[in-house]
Amino acid sequence: DGMNVLFIVVDDLRPVLGCYGDRLVKSPNIDQLASQSIVFSNAYAQQALCAPSRVSFLTGRRPDTTRLYDFYSYWRVHAGNYSTMPQYFKENGYVTLSVGKVFHPGVSSNYSDDYPYSWSIPPFHPSTEKYENHKTCRGKDGKLYANLVCPVDVTEMPKGTLPDIQSTEEAIRLLNVMKTNKQKFFLAVGYHKPHIPLRYPQEFLKLYPLENITLAPDPWVPEKLPSVAYNPWTDIRQRDDVEALNVSFPYGPLPDDFQRLIRQSYYAAVSYLDVQVGLVLNALDNLGLSNNTIVVFTADHGWSLGEHGEWAKYSNFDVATRVPLMFYVPGMTTTSATHGVRVFPFRDPFNHIVGSVPQGQSKKVVELVSLFPTLAELAGLQVPPACPEASFHIALCTEGTSIVQYFNASEVKAEGEKEGCDDTDRCFDEEPVAFSQYPRPADTPQWNSDKPKLKDIRIMGYSMRRIDYRYTVWVQFNPKNFSANFEHVYAGELYMMETDPNQDYNLYNNTSHGW
Repeated sequence: DGMNVLFIVVDDLRPVLGCYGDRLVKSPNIDQLASQSIVFSNAYAQQALCAPSRVSFLTGRRPDTTRLYDFYSYWRVHAGNYSTMPQYFKENGYVTLSVGKVFHPGVSSNYSDDYPYSWSIPPFHPSTEKYENHKTCRGKDGKLYANLVCPVDVTEMPKGTLPDIQSTEEAIRLLNVMKTNKQKFFLAVGYHKPHIPLRYPQEFLKLYPLENITLAPDPWVPEKLPSVAYNPWTDIRQRDDVEALNVSFPYGPLPDDFQRLIRQSYYAAVSYLDVQVGLVLNALDNLGLSNNTIVVFTADHGWSLGEHGEWAKYSNFDVATRVPLMFYVPGMTTTSATHGVRVFPFRDPFNHIVGSVPQGQSKKVVELVSLFPTLAELAGLQVPPACPEASFHIALCTEGTSIVQYFNASEVKAEGEKEGCDDTDRCFDEEPVAFSQYPRPADTPQWNSDKPKLKDIRIMGYSMRRIDYRYTVWVQFNPKNFSANFEHVYAGELYMMETDPNQDYNLYNNTSHGW
């Protein structure tokens, strides 16, 4: 009958996970999933902002085709009436279900998370989501604030819970219903943390003593970073605790001790998230569904933790665009579990010490826009056709390519051996490439540089990531007709990964640009 799909997408999660080699972060449940999965270590989002990234990977189209670079338009009206990945599964006999933040809520998904097109029943949103930005963080003076750094006593929170806990409960409830009804499902679960505010149960702080927390390896603004490339992290400046620091705009910096507090709380929020993921996977096991359910785990984009003197997303750097991506496919990434054997026993991050390594790892550069064709292929559905160059009038096609070909491919190729490629154009010289982009209102940091509205966009930074470099050009952009003028280049960036893995030394002006 084909397999079920459990699609887990996390807000603002960069790959700070044990299975990605992070020695500090405790993520035993996600690591356990990785130990049964193929893990992609070079996966990138198409824009480091929630709504554009999600609409892009859920439709399989790039931001220039969805025409969404902000939060304020619905692609079906504004660009083209494109089918989505869950819609395609729904049309192929699946019950499609959405829990938490899958589509970005609001106008960009028609105030309905694209229901009824994408989902069989109305999407679930946690009732406590509305308190996210309320004053729920207790300060040292005992008063309540709307802080960035916000460890809480869950019993003191509205309704005595937090949104991600509610999403976990609903996801488990729906798994039970699907099992009882023997229905084939596509269940998408979207977790909020570690999105700001960093509000999570305070006990997770114990996992990260402050003395173990370092600053970013490169907490300064790089000398040759073009001003257009810098994001001034205005959203965190508006939190009560950051505002009280009275940090100068646009470059800061934040005081070192506060930088450590942010990093500590980000890691703690990741461990809190790990527990939620562990509970859902454990339920999958309990219901006997882990034998016939594909599990995908990813994020909408990363989040800068002080690298380049930057915080949050809103840039083209790896720290903002790189995401975790793993696929568990029973019988493919792992031998089919024998009946009754646990695949995902819950692991307590407070007691769990032993790390686990990925079942398989690919260093191939891949993009989130490829999720749609990849999942279709894994589920045995017909893979949507490749989009032509202009596809506004085509309901079903994809600008990504299925990455299933990389699942079993040996990483080490014999000298001189080339990988087969059906279509040289799409293969781009046979070496995969990831494209990301980010809009700016001006070539110097403004208050709206992080999240410019469409009408204010004047520059688009197009970025290309290959295994050995990242190359970005910031070019003139006209928001009225969505056109980029590559003849008018404001600035460029070139980072060579082998010698500069953190992307601190811009070589653009040392090179000729006839690429």
